[in-house]
Amino acid sequence: MISVEGLKVEFGVKPLFVDASFVINDRDRIALVGKNGAGKSTMLKILCGQQKPTSGVVSVPNDCRIGYLPQVMVLQDDTTVREEAQKAFADITKMKDRLDKMNQELAERTDYESESYLALIEKYTTEHERYMMMGAENYEAEIERTLIGLGFMRTDFERPTSEFSGGWRMRIELAKILLQKPDVLLLDEPTNHLDIESIQWLEQFLAQSSSAVVLVSHDRAFINNVSNRTLEISCGRVIDYKVKYNEYVVLRKERREQQLRAYENQQKEVADMKAFIDRFRYQATKAVQVQQKIKQLEKVVPIEIDEVDNSAMHLKFPPCLRSGDYPIICDDVRKDYGAHTVFDHVTLTIKRGEKVAFVGKNGEGKSTLVKCIMGEIPYTGELKIGHNIQIGYFAQNQAQLLDESLTVFQTIDYVAKGEIRLRINDILGAFMFGGEESDKKVKVLSGGERSRLAMIRLLLEPVNLLILDEPTNHLDMPSKDVLKEAIKAFDGTAIIVSHDREFLDGLVTKVYEFGGGKVREHLGGIYDFLQAKKISELNELGRTDNNSHVGNKIFPHGEQNIPTLGKNDAPKADSQQTLGKALSYAEHKEQQKRIKRAEKAVKESEAKIEKMEQRLKELDELLMKPENASDMVLVTEYTQTKQALDEEVERWEKLSEELESLCNN
Repeated sequence: MISVEGLKVEFGVKPLFVDASFVINDRDRIALVGKNGAGKSTMLKILCGQQKPTSGVVSVPNDCRIGYLPQVMVLQDDTTVREEAQKAFADITKMKDRLDKMNQELAERTDYESESYLALIEKYTTEHERYMMMGAENYEAEIERTLIGLGFMRTDFERPTSEFSGGWRMRIELAKILLQKPDVLLLDEPTNHLDIESIQWLEQFLAQSSSAVVLVSHDRAFINNVSNRTLEISCGRVIDYKVKYNEYVVLRKERREQQLRAYENQQKEVADMKAFIDRFRYQATKAVQVQQKIKQLEKVVPIEIDEVDNSAMHLKFPPCLRSGDYPIICDDVRKDYGAHTVFDHVTLTIKRGEKVAFVGKNGEGKSTLVKCIMGEIPYTGELKIGHNIQIGYFAQNQAQLLDESLTVFQTIDYVAKGEIRLRINDILGAFMFGGEESDKKVKVLSGGERSRLAMIRLLLEPVNLLILDEPTNHLDMPSKDVLKEAIKAFDGTAIIVSHDREFLDGLVTKVYEFGGGKVREHLGGIYDFLQAKKISELNELGRTDNNSHVGNKIFPHGEQNIPTLGKNDAPKADSQQTLGKALSYAEHKEQQKRIKRAEKAVKESEAKIEKMEQRLKELDELLMKPENASDMVLVTEYTQTKQALDEEVERWEKLSEELESLCNN
């Protein structure tokens, strides 16, 4: 479909890439990967014709339609959401106008037997068939389906685009590109402005699409679920792996190990040749052999080793002062913008040392609650910041707030204080800004480089409450891994607003879900939350969700404690008291025994589930090793354990329903 041959791009002394050659075929799902600044976005611009290479050829067939979503674009403000989305069907609108004119002409003419009339009928028939094949009759339904999939409400369709934030307007542009159904989709960080549900919808859309896809993304789960091929830009070259991202990671590791062995062998040969030349350079009897060795040495082409980012970046938050036991306490917090209520009755407590996630669709109030905590906007209700709290805040637009006229070094030098100023070069080097990189102006940095620079600023002062609003946008995967490990090791408390499932997995122990003007607490990790949401949706358990609340709490199967009653549970407590009065003493005692037995059964089931989940994780790690890939004993154990886990989860659900029924009777 698209053929790239001998591509070379130079911006300075060192080229971005040289001699890049590959072909994009029908239905390819290509993950374009490489460290920040390797040239991924540049490659997409070249493929869509927005930028010219220094040399090389990009061949695109005349009938090939390309849809390109850049990281940043200029957006118009003079239309509604629906009108903007309808621009994707401009060709269909023009075709409809032509058909209407032909139809009118056919109705007015009476020369039914003439050749021109018959030719007009044939042309009308052909055009109409093409019009129908393009799905023209259903394009309004397609617009609604796509906009809703990307998170818009039907009430948003007639709103001017100027009322939406930059992230939502980028979604409109993404919708337009998807609706055009191009032959090749070029997507540069499409998930940066999407929530978890919209990302999952986009995954399914791309899986069902007939378009070829070239994708740049730092969302590991998204890129792995979409890709079936990986192009890596490394050491100025493009390496083609015919596998999805997860398999590429394994192959790349093997490739680098082979390169290291070959490099070591080459270095040994070079050292031996140099030693021979030095030893026999002035002996006449060895002159011929010495000249041969010199010629061999001149012909040696140094073996390059693929770049590895995570070996260069080490991140550690400085020690922090001990805070109070409860850094954040919200009691009946509410926020309104005019007549619109963002959320109300928010009651939550975050304990010292907890790592929690704020998740939900864009516009549901995640960043708004963060701003309330920061004291940036007014609210009603009570919001207490704990004793001795020092907040470190990383905002979504933090990278854009940097002074573009400064260099990387100056940006850090201006905020560093005391002894830390002596270690600026070490810190910059740890974030891959070593050497000449520290002299770069901020204005020439890529989005990922700016995010790393903004993160350094956050690290210079010790804090005990981290609030990170979309910290992984524009960070590459190795950088995200290191940041994740640093947060896990962080002594203080962390609130992370993110849509990145892989980043949150294993990092947070509590998830706060924002939606419908409410904030609900889910105990467990991000995948516990997603599993609970998926189960409730498939079985239409919206009613069960409401019944299982304790205050604002929802407990997935991973939670092992029956919740205690809180302030918001007064109605339920009253019903328990009424129950006690209605029952005789003996009946009440027997009821309590049944509840305790049910609680015990639920806890035992949860313990079994946790044990089996841990074993599955161990088996996963074992089976990922090449030497164990065909070990049937491990495969059989994995299958049996998975089946037993599914059965135990079903049993847990029944036990939980019985317990809930007992508590409510």
